[in-house]
Amino acid sequence: MPRPPSEPPQRSLFSPELTLSVDEQRERDAIERRREQWRPVAAKITNNTRFGTSSWSFPGWRGIVYPHKRSAHDLAYDGLREYSKHPLLRTVGIDRGYYAPIPRPDLARYAEQTPDDFLFCTKAPEVIVSPIITAHRDKRRAGERNEDFLSVPRFADEMLSPLLDELGHKTGPVLLEFPPLPPEARLRPAEFAEALDDFLAELPREMPFAVELRDRALFTEEYRAVLSSRGVAHVYNYWSFVPSPGHQRALVPLEEQPFIVTRLLLKPGTRYKAQREAFAPFDRIVEEDRGMRLEVVDILREAEARGVPAFVLVNNKAEGCSPATIEAIASELTR
Repeated sequence: MPRPPSEPPQRSLFSPELTLSVDEQRERDAIERRREQWRPVAAKITNNTRFGTSSWSFPGWRGIVYPHKRSAHDLAYDGLREYSKHPLLRTVGIDRGYYAPIPRPDLARYAEQTPDDFLFCTKAPEVIVSPIITAHRDKRRAGERNEDFLSVPRFADEMLSPLLDELGHKTGPVLLEFPPLPPEARLRPAEFAEALDDFLAELPREMPFAVELRDRALFTEEYRAVLSSRGVAHVYNYWSFVPSPGHQRALVPLEEQPFIVTRLLLKPGTRYKAQREAFAPFDRIVEEDRGMRLEVVDILREAEARGVPAFVLVNNKAEGCSPATIEAIASELTR
């Protein structure tokens, strides 16, 4: 029977008091040399710019982020200790929060494993951002109206309060990812903008929020105006069925953003399952997209010129290995 996510690993090679074998010490020395390689690059990047990955529990990152072979479960439990030692990785996405509330002890553990200036980017639960009940949540009720869609009280109780209590000053942007919907469930763009405006108006002003769209039709002037009036950021995402981050700049101008979030997820026209199968175990770049990288670099340079915070979150399904994509973008940025 698999161990529950909150159960500690049986053996942690990240514990300093553990005696390492010759091979393990050799691997640890190699990963430290790799970190030294990236420290000069990280030093050239403004503190306002943060790179991170979508989750961190990937054994394939051995030799890139992690020094030793470990299971996905063990990395999920305490891998952030090593993850946050990579000079370029100063934030991370906690994607699991989209599917269910993250237990407070887990949030507290994440905070304890990371440096004081580390920030977490979290995703609002599906129950808050989907107007219908999805099959993932309840197969028997899939397609029914979701009574908790854009419910501020439930959002505050299940997510915002735990974040503030457990992550505190390490709480970064909270991402409101509105999923693609079947035609019969889609909101009219004006209806969506109005509902979003009402929702954002009730959220706490001291927390940073960013909206990610997965439907081209929702990129409207009304949407843009809502974000501007509420001081909320747009997520410039690289995803199957929306314009690329560079093209989204024309729809939602960078100069209107209180901070900038870019999420690199899937090459336009591709599917999650196919990319996962093609790219696993995520230990190298499989399909480089230089055009995407240059678009992100242009966005980051404008953010640096304006002096606003910028977050870049990368998924393995973008090019094959998110830490390697981050290293490539950082190299281009500092060239």
